[in-house]
Amino acid sequence: MHAVVCIQQVPDTQELQVDFNAGAIKRGGVPLVVNPFDEFAIEEAVRLKEKHGGNVTAVTLGPPSADEALRTALAMGCDGAVHLLDEAFDGGDTWATAVALAKAVEKVGEYDVLFFGKATVDGDTGQVAPRVAALLELPMLNFVAKIDEIDFDAKAVKVERLLETGREVVRAPLPAAISVVKEINEPRYPSLLGIRKAKKVDVPTWDAAALGLDAESVGSAGSLCKMERLYQPPARAGGEIVPGEPADAAKAVAEKLIDQGII
Repeated sequence: MHAVVCIQQVPDTQELQVDFNAGAIKRGGVPLVVNPFDEFAIEEAVRLKEKHGGNVTAVTLGPPSADEALRTALAMGCDGAVHLLDEAFDGGDTWATAVALAKAVEKVGEYDVLFFGKATVDGDTGQVAPRVAALLELPMLNFVAKIDEIDFDAKAVKVERLLETGREVVRAPLPAAISVVKEINEPRYPSLLGIRKAKKVDVPTWDAAALGLDAESVGSAGSLCKMERLYQPPARAGGEIVPGEPADAAKAVAEKLIDQGII
Protein backbone atom coordinates (compact mmCIF):
# COMPACT_ATOMS: atom_id res chain seq x y z
CA MET A 1 0.00 0.00 0.00
CA HIS A 2 1.28 3.41 -0.94
CA ALA A 3 -0.68 6.53 -0.03
CA VAL A 4 0.24 10.03 -1.15
CA VAL A 5 -1.04 12.99 0.87
CA CYS A 6 -1.09 16.48 -0.62
CA ILE A 7 -0.83 19.09 2.12
CA GLN A 8 -0.41 22.85 2.39
CA GLN A 9 1.05 25.24 4.92
CA VAL A 10 -1.38 28.03 5.79
CA PRO A 11 -1.50 31.00 8.17
CA ASP A 12 -2.90 30.16 11.59
CA THR A 13 -6.56 31.18 11.43
CA GLN A 14 -6.23 32.74 14.89
CA GLU A 15 -3.74 35.21 13.42
CA LEU A 16 -5.13 35.53 9.88
CA GLN A 17 -4.52 38.92 8.26
CA VAL A 18 -5.29 40.19 4.76
CA ASP A 19 -3.27 42.71 2.78
CA PHE A 20 -5.99 44.36 0.69
CA ASN A 21 -3.48 46.45 -1.27
CA ALA A 22 -1.51 43.38 -2.34
CA GLY A 23 -4.67 41.32 -2.77
CA ALA A 24 -3.37 38.43 -0.70
CA ILE A 25 -3.33 36.91 2.76
CA LYS A 26 -0.35 38.08 4.81
CA ARG A 27 2.25 35.44 5.58
CA GLY A 28 5.17 37.47 6.89
CA GLY A 29 5.16 37.63 10.67
CA VAL A 30 2.10 35.37 10.92
CA PRO A 31 2.34 31.87 12.50
CA LEU A 32 2.14 29.15 9.84
CA VAL A 33 0.67 25.68 10.39
CA VAL A 34 -0.36 22.58 8.47
CA ASN A 35 -3.77 23.21 6.94
CA PRO A 36 -6.11 21.78 9.62
CA PHE A 37 -8.15 19.69 7.16
CA ASP A 38 -4.92 18.17 5.82
CA GLU A 39 -4.15 16.80 9.29
CA PHE A 40 -7.18 14.51 8.96
CA ALA A 41 -5.89 13.35 5.56
CA ILE A 42 -2.45 12.60 7.04
CA GLU A 43 -4.02 10.70 9.93
CA GLU A 44 -6.20 8.56 7.67
CA ALA A 45 -3.26 7.68 5.42
CA VAL A 46 -1.11 6.73 8.41
CA ARG A 47 -3.93 4.59 9.83
CA LEU A 48 -4.16 2.68 6.55
CA LYS A 49 -0.41 2.08 6.68
CA GLU A 50 -0.61 0.85 10.26
CA LYS A 51 -3.43 -1.56 9.36
CA HIS A 52 -2.31 -2.80 5.95
CA GLY A 53 1.43 -2.05 5.84
CA GLY A 54 3.15 0.06 3.20
CA ASN A 55 4.22 3.67 3.28
CA VAL A 56 2.92 7.22 3.07
CA THR A 57 4.44 10.13 1.16
CA ALA A 58 3.55 13.76 1.88
CA VAL A 59 3.76 16.35 -0.90
CA THR A 60 3.49 20.11 -0.60
CA LEU A 61 3.93 23.12 -2.85
CA GLY A 62 5.09 26.28 -1.15
CA PRO A 63 7.91 28.56 -0.05
CA PRO A 64 10.93 27.37 1.99
CA SER A 65 8.91 27.64 5.21
CA ALA A 66 6.60 24.86 3.94
CA ASP A 67 9.35 22.41 4.88
CA GLU A 68 8.01 22.73 8.44
CA ALA A 69 4.63 21.39 7.32
CA LEU A 70 6.31 18.37 5.76
CA ARG A 71 8.28 17.78 8.97
CA THR A 72 5.00 17.77 10.89
CA ALA A 73 3.57 15.19 8.47
CA LEU A 74 6.68 13.05 8.93
CA ALA A 75 6.41 13.35 12.71
CA MET A 76 2.77 12.19 12.48
CA GLY A 77 3.84 9.01 10.70
CA CYS A 78 4.52 9.71 7.03
CA ASP A 79 7.54 7.86 5.68
CA GLY A 80 8.72 10.33 3.07
CA ALA A 81 8.07 13.82 1.78
CA VAL A 82 8.59 15.97 -1.31
CA HIS A 83 8.73 19.75 -1.41
CA LEU A 84 7.76 21.51 -4.65
CA LEU A 85 9.89 24.63 -4.43
CA ASP A 86 10.40 27.10 -7.24
CA GLU A 87 9.73 30.81 -7.69
CA ALA A 88 7.90 29.79 -10.86
CA PHE A 89 5.18 28.28 -8.65
CA ASP A 90 4.49 31.60 -6.90
CA GLY A 91 1.09 33.21 -7.31
CA GLY A 92 -0.57 30.17 -8.83
CA ASP A 93 -4.33 29.70 -8.73
CA THR A 94 -5.98 26.34 -8.03
CA TRP A 95 -5.46 25.21 -11.63
CA ALA A 96 -1.75 26.00 -11.75
CA THR A 97 -1.28 24.41 -8.33
CA ALA A 98 -3.11 21.27 -9.47
CA VAL A 99 -0.94 21.01 -12.58
CA ALA A 100 2.24 20.98 -10.46
CA LEU A 101 0.83 18.59 -7.86
CA ALA A 102 -0.40 16.15 -10.50
CA LYS A 103 3.04 16.02 -12.11
CA ALA A 104 4.63 15.53 -8.69
CA VAL A 105 2.31 12.62 -7.87
CA GLU A 106 3.21 11.01 -11.19
CA LYS A 107 6.89 11.46 -10.38
CA VAL A 108 6.49 9.95 -6.91
CA GLY A 109 5.51 6.70 -8.61
CA GLU A 110 2.86 4.02 -8.12
CA TYR A 111 0.26 4.69 -5.43
CA ASP A 112 -3.07 3.33 -4.29
CA VAL A 113 -4.72 6.33 -2.66
CA LEU A 114 -4.25 10.05 -3.08
CA PHE A 115 -5.44 11.98 -0.01
CA PHE A 116 -6.42 15.63 0.45
CA GLY A 117 -8.15 17.68 3.11
CA LYS A 118 -11.55 18.92 1.89
CA ALA A 119 -10.19 22.48 1.43
CA THR A 120 -7.60 24.91 2.75
CA VAL A 121 -8.62 27.42 5.38
CA ASP A 122 -7.03 30.35 3.53
CA GLY A 123 -8.58 29.88 0.06
CA ASP A 124 -11.44 27.54 1.01
CA THR A 125 -12.22 26.70 -2.63
CA GLY A 126 -11.98 22.91 -2.46
CA GLN A 127 -10.92 22.95 -6.11
CA VAL A 128 -7.39 21.54 -6.01
CA ALA A 129 -8.27 17.93 -5.15
CA PRO A 130 -10.82 17.38 -7.96
CA ARG A 131 -8.56 19.14 -10.44
CA VAL A 132 -5.61 16.92 -9.57
CA ALA A 133 -7.89 13.89 -9.82
CA ALA A 134 -9.09 15.02 -13.24
CA LEU A 135 -5.55 15.56 -14.51
CA LEU A 136 -4.54 12.11 -13.28
CA GLU A 137 -7.81 10.57 -14.56
CA LEU A 138 -8.68 9.23 -11.10
CA PRO A 139 -12.12 8.71 -9.55
CA MET A 140 -12.74 11.58 -7.10
CA LEU A 141 -14.35 10.83 -3.74
CA ASN A 142 -14.85 14.08 -1.87
CA PHE A 143 -16.25 14.95 1.57
CA VAL A 144 -15.36 11.46 2.81
CA ALA A 145 -16.28 10.91 6.46
CA LYS A 146 -15.45 7.20 6.64
CA ILE A 147 -13.64 4.52 4.68
CA ASP A 148 -15.91 1.50 5.11
CA GLU A 149 -13.86 -0.98 3.10
CA ILE A 150 -10.61 -0.91 1.18
CA ASP A 151 -9.09 -3.87 -0.63
CA PHE A 152 -5.67 -3.24 -2.13
CA ASP A 153 -5.58 -6.65 -3.82
CA ALA A 154 -8.97 -6.21 -5.49
CA LYS A 155 -8.17 -2.50 -5.96
CA ALA A 156 -11.50 -1.26 -4.65
CA VAL A 157 -12.72 1.09 -1.94
CA LYS A 158 -16.09 1.86 -0.34
CA VAL A 159 -16.56 5.16 1.46
CA GLU A 160 -19.22 7.28 3.12
CA ARG A 161 -19.52 10.84 1.87
CA LEU A 162 -20.91 13.50 4.21
CA LEU A 163 -23.51 15.54 2.33
CA GLU A 164 -25.86 18.30 3.45
CA THR A 165 -28.80 15.91 3.21
CA GLY A 166 -27.16 12.89 4.85
CA ARG A 167 -24.51 10.30 4.02
CA GLU A 168 -23.90 8.69 0.65
CA VAL A 169 -22.14 5.32 0.30
CA VAL A 170 -20.15 4.89 -2.91
CA ARG A 171 -17.63 2.44 -4.35
CA ALA A 172 -14.70 3.19 -6.64
CA PRO A 173 -11.71 1.40 -8.13
CA LEU A 174 -8.19 2.11 -6.92
CA PRO A 175 -6.15 4.19 -7.35
CA ALA A 176 -8.55 6.94 -6.29
CA ALA A 177 -8.40 10.48 -4.95
CA ILE A 178 -10.07 11.04 -1.58
CA SER A 179 -10.67 14.37 0.14
CA VAL A 180 -11.70 14.03 3.76
CA VAL A 181 -13.77 15.96 6.28
CA LYS A 182 -13.03 16.33 9.98
CA GLU A 183 -15.58 13.68 10.95
CA ILE A 184 -13.32 10.93 9.58
CA ASN A 185 -10.91 10.69 12.54
CA GLU A 186 -9.03 12.47 15.31
CA PRO A 187 -5.51 13.45 14.19
CA ARG A 188 -2.71 12.36 16.50
CA TYR A 189 -0.19 14.70 18.04
CA PRO A 190 3.35 14.16 16.79
CA SER A 191 5.39 12.26 19.38
CA LEU A 192 8.73 13.54 20.64
CA LEU A 193 10.42 10.58 18.97
CA GLY A 194 8.53 11.29 15.75
CA ILE A 195 9.65 14.93 15.81
CA ARG A 196 13.27 13.89 16.30
CA LYS A 197 13.10 11.40 13.44
CA ALA A 198 11.38 13.92 11.16
CA LYS A 199 14.25 16.37 11.57
CA LYS A 200 16.67 13.81 10.15
CA VAL A 201 14.68 12.88 7.06
CA ASP A 202 16.11 14.04 3.74
CA VAL A 203 13.31 15.94 1.99
CA PRO A 204 14.00 16.43 -1.73
CA THR A 205 12.94 19.65 -3.44
CA TRP A 206 11.59 19.55 -6.98
CA ASP A 207 11.36 22.60 -9.19
CA ALA A 208 9.27 23.03 -12.33
CA ALA A 209 12.00 21.60 -14.54
CA ALA A 210 12.21 18.46 -12.40
CA LEU A 211 8.50 17.94 -13.05
CA GLY A 212 8.90 18.45 -16.79
CA LEU A 213 7.00 21.74 -16.64
CA ASP A 214 7.93 25.10 -18.08
CA ALA A 215 7.51 28.29 -16.08
CA GLU A 216 4.62 29.43 -18.29
CA SER A 217 2.42 26.52 -17.23
CA VAL A 218 2.60 27.05 -13.47
CA GLY A 219 2.41 29.87 -10.94
CA SER A 220 0.85 33.17 -11.91
CA ALA A 221 1.83 32.68 -15.56
CA GLY A 222 -0.10 29.42 -15.81
CA SER A 223 -3.12 30.54 -13.83
CA LEU A 224 -6.56 30.69 -15.43
CA CYS A 225 -7.91 33.15 -12.85
CA LYS A 226 -6.51 36.59 -12.09
CA MET A 227 -7.53 38.56 -9.03
CA GLU A 228 -8.65 42.02 -10.08
CA ARG A 229 -9.33 43.45 -6.66
CA LEU A 230 -9.62 42.42 -3.02
CA TYR A 231 -11.68 44.63 -0.76
CA GLN A 232 -13.87 44.68 2.30
CA PRO A 233 -17.60 45.09 1.66
CA PRO A 234 -19.16 48.19 3.21
CA ALA A 235 -20.44 47.75 6.72
CA ARG A 236 -24.14 47.11 7.00
CA ALA A 237 -26.32 49.90 8.28
CA GLY A 238 -28.25 49.22 11.47
CA GLY A 239 -31.57 47.49 11.05
CA GLU A 240 -34.96 48.44 12.43
CA ILE A 241 -36.80 46.66 15.21
CA VAL A 242 -40.56 46.57 14.67
CA PRO A 243 -42.41 46.47 18.02
CA GLY A 244 -45.73 44.79 18.77
CA GLU A 245 -47.23 41.34 18.81
CA PRO A 246 -45.75 38.86 16.28
CA ALA A 247 -48.76 38.99 13.93
CA ASP A 248 -48.92 42.80 14.00
CA ALA A 249 -45.16 43.15 13.63
CA ALA A 250 -45.11 40.74 10.67
CA LYS A 251 -47.87 42.72 8.95
CA ALA A 252 -45.98 45.97 9.53
CA VAL A 253 -42.76 44.50 8.13
CA ALA A 254 -44.58 43.22 5.04
CA GLU A 255 -46.11 46.65 4.44
CA LYS A 256 -42.67 48.31 4.70
CA LEU A 257 -41.17 45.84 2.22
CA ILE A 258 -44.03 46.43 -0.20
CA ASP A 259 -43.68 50.21 0.10
CA GLN A 260 -39.95 49.90 -0.71
CA GLY A 261 -40.62 47.67 -3.71
CA ILE A 262 -38.74 44.75 -2.22
CA ILE A 263 -41.70 42.43 -2.43
